[in-house]
Amino acid sequence: MVPHLVTALTGPISELEQRVLESVPAIERWFRLEWMEHTPPFYSSVDLRNAGFKVAPIDTNLFPGGWNNLTPEMLPLAVQAAMAAIEKICPEARNLLLIPENHTRNPYYLMNVAQLQLIFQSAGLNVRIGSINPDITQNTEVRLPNGESLLLEPVNRSQYRLELKGFDPCTILLNNDLSAGPPGILEDLHEQFLLPPIHAGWSVRRKTIHFKAYEEVAKRFGKMLGIDPWLINPLFESAQQVDFAQGQGIEALQDSVTAVLAKVRRKYKEYGIAEKPFAVIKADNGTYGMGVMTVQDASELDSINRRTKNKMSVVKDGQQTSDFIVQEGVLTIENIGGATAEPVVYMMDRYVVGGFYRTHASKGADENLNAPGATFLPLAFEPEHVLDAQGHPTAHIPNRFYMYGVIGRLAMLAASYELEKTDPNAEVYA
Repeated sequence: MVPHLVTALTGPISELEQRVLESVPAIERWFRLEWMEHTPPFYSSVDLRNAGFKVAPIDTNLFPGGWNNLTPEMLPLAVQAAMAAIEKICPEARNLLLIPENHTRNPYYLMNVAQLQLIFQSAGLNVRIGSINPDITQNTEVRLPNGESLLLEPVNRSQYRLELKGFDPCTILLNNDLSAGPPGILEDLHEQFLLPPIHAGWSVRRKTIHFKAYEEVAKRFGKMLGIDPWLINPLFESAQQVDFAQGQGIEALQDSVTAVLAKVRRKYKEYGIAEKPFAVIKADNGTYGMGVMTVQDASELDSINRRTKNKMSVVKDGQQTSDFIVQEGVLTIENIGGATAEPVVYMMDRYVVGGFYRTHASKGADENLNAPGATFLPLAFEPEHVLDAQGHPTAHIPNRFYMYGVIGRLAMLAASYELEKTDPNAEVYA
């Protein structure tokens, strides 16, 4: 199920949200049957946008950071989910090696690593943090903003296994999205479980493959629920071999923008929506909100400045990018303290374990919030002792976070389809 968390949603429930809330038994059964056929990613987070008339995922992360942004009250949910996930993969697991991103300068990212360590320690595992950063050659203690510290240890590679000094793990948890490609140290491991697998990293993953899988999931879910799948699915097109610096491939990118906007205009007309459609161009293998721009017309690509060209050409770890997804822009109606907001849902195994709001005071409802200046607002559990306006306990108040949990799990299911499709070890049948 989905925790009952406080959201920024106020006012009447939309028709889409009402349909979801009225269909909980059917939805939970549908997911249960799906998970009998497919394996969920080990953990994931999904960025959502709620436009009122539609709710859709805009990004799915299979190496989620930000665990430190969840409230302490959510820790038991994460621990229970971690126990279930580990038991399925390695029931006798004792030692877990956690491998973070190579950058060690972001203390808030390292607080996320510390929170993951706490979750898996609470699940009954011995957890140590091993760095594959070549600059980490000896044990390194890093001070965190909350006054605590984190010990990073250099990873050793034997012929077939990863180890730390005096520590031989059976499970290796990556919190490193492998944007620069999988280092050889992680390949050809013997009797060690690598979670998530290497092909879940951004050196292999493509947003277009993910959202193609999500489109399939949305159609099947929409048919079950009796809704137009567009109400939960962002339309998209792709554009390859685009070189912003040299001006190559721009026409093809403009064609993709025009196609997406035309489809969205037709849907807006069908539903009587007066808003102006927009499209979001993203690096197909992008992460960390890099390589992203918003346009309302394809002609805007004729006059972008050098800074934007540079921003769109390079993503994390200095990786050059030339393939893009052109995604339907989804507005957000949520606003917290005057700041534009969007929810982020966190999952482990097949369970929703919490979430928070990403907010940005200087961004509009049609802009990318995953940008410098963003802040994070943890979501609290709905206090059950509070009475609503009719004097009923809030347990009678609909769980408005439930819908976000549903969309998050649909994106997680799409990720499982995606990983099955891109698994280099999967059997191929003629």
